Amino acid sequence: MALSASDLPAIYSLLTNSMSQDETIRKPAEAALSQSESRPGFCSCLMEVITAKDLASQVDVRLMASVYFKNSVNRYWRNRRDSSGISSEEKLHLRQRLLSHLREENHQIAQMLAVLISKIARFDYPREWPELFSFLAQQLQSADVLTSHRIFTILFRTLKELSTKRLTADQRNFAEISSHLFEYCWHLWQSDVQTILHGFSTITQSYNSDGVEQHQDLYLTCERWLLCLKIVCQLVISGFQSDAKCFQEVRPVKEVSPVLLNAAQSFLPYYKSFQNGHPTLWDFIKRACTKLMKVLVAIQQRHPYSFGDKCVLEPVLNFCLNKIIDPEPDILSFEQFLIKCMIMAKSVLECKEYKPTLTGRVMDENAVTLEQMKKNISNAVAGVLSSLLPNERIVLLCNVLIRRYFVLTATDLEEWYENPEAFHHEQDMVQWTEKLRPCAEALYIVLFENHSQLLAPIVVSILQEAMNGCPTTVTEITPGLLLKDAAYGAAAYVYYELSNYLSFKDWCVHSLVQFLVSTWL
Repeated sequence: MALSASDLPAIYSLLTNSMSQDETIRKPAEAALSQSESRPGFCSCLMEVITAKDLASQVDVRLMASVYFKNSVNRYWRNRRDSSGISSEEKLHLRQRLLSHLREENHQIAQMLAVLISKIARFDYPREWPELFSFLAQQLQSADVLTSHRIFTILFRTLKELSTKRLTADQRNFAEISSHLFEYCWHLWQSDVQTILHGFSTITQSYNSDGVEQHQDLYLTCERWLLCLKIVCQLVISGFQSDAKCFQEVRPVKEVSPVLLNAAQSFLPYYKSFQNGHPTLWDFIKRACTKLMKVLVAIQQRHPYSFGDKCVLEPVLNFCLNKIIDPEPDILSFEQFLIKCMIMAKSVLECKEYKPTLTGRVMDENAVTLEQMKKNISNAVAGVLSSLLPNERIVLLCNVLIRRYFVLTATDLEEWYENPEAFHHEQDMVQWTEKLRPCAEALYIVLFENHSQLLAPIVVSILQEAMNGCPTTVTEITPGLLLKDAAYGAAAYVYYELSNYLSFKDWCVHSLVQFLVSTWL
């Protein structure tokens, strides 16, 4: 038997009771809701609870209704043999109701509604819901900041969901979506950058510690900008076939990447400005700068040949190397940003598409083959890398990684002292992309593999300098001992390349064994 509007009070009561701490009340309510899930009209009743204006303050009940709605979509939206599912008429009604409730003021419920739309779009777009993206784009034209933020939340969730579909027809649909949405999203993103930077400048000049409360629209614009950035990334990454496979230039890469880098450079000065007095905006700066670098890394890994253009690769890699080698004092504490810079440098240095190819070419061959195109691009990228990484800079980068980033910090030592076992396991199990020192170690290994003949003597000289500056009798924690530990680690990571430069037998007998003996004594 189908549920109708007359059943709304009962559904609302069951949702309320399902959150009760009293098990005798909660269990029957959960059972009744579970039995109602497969009944026609159940999702429509939930939709009315979620969107009811008189229930705006009942956030917990509305959230619970959205959870049951999502579960019902997962289980019954697609017709199954063991269930009649949700009728076509009710699906149409639910799609219309969802799009009529775009201006949801509660953030959590707005997120859940976006998830609901994305789940339904995975099943129904484009066959049953062809107007979805055109309707959202039309609503954006006249939307206020809050509504546009909610629409971009929906767009991001939906695009992320659709990008995971792997059938050729689905990927073709996504490419078509990208062609329609990219220009609008990209222009709005650039406009929001200017709005945000102007707002930041006004706040820093006013010395007003209550800036967040008085600039709520600015903060919403910041959040919308972040969503728009994620959407642009999704469109560039999933809307075009990887140029490593098709050898076709992806035009948006050259258009987007330099502007993303410029945005990161513009936001970074506010990292220090907002650190004291503007915690919300400071948090946004951290997320924004980190996300910008993360997007650049994703673009480089997806479209390496287009990213390898001199106007893109050179400024991005040069920026990252400068931040790693000579960061401003306040940026040193911004570890997540430095990690992303190191990931970018590592990704470029180990990119197989940038490696020189040894394939020849048939004599008198007129047509340019794909292999020849690949070779031409690789040679061009090799020229850019040679200009960015002369021998002096490679040696400097190696020294900085070992002497600055390999050395245990005061925080590391404190954690080690308080819980040695936990510290050991964390160092052993942590992902290299999550902590600064493991990330520096990963970059160092790739750098050494690319320039082993140049760097092997440098690593040995640092090791010898550290051993001479800290005799084996020294067991107290001093800067010399910390450098010695870092040098030992640097040598251990690339020991297979040091045999021609370092006698491991002498090192073991005259240094390592003596240090162990002095420690035991």
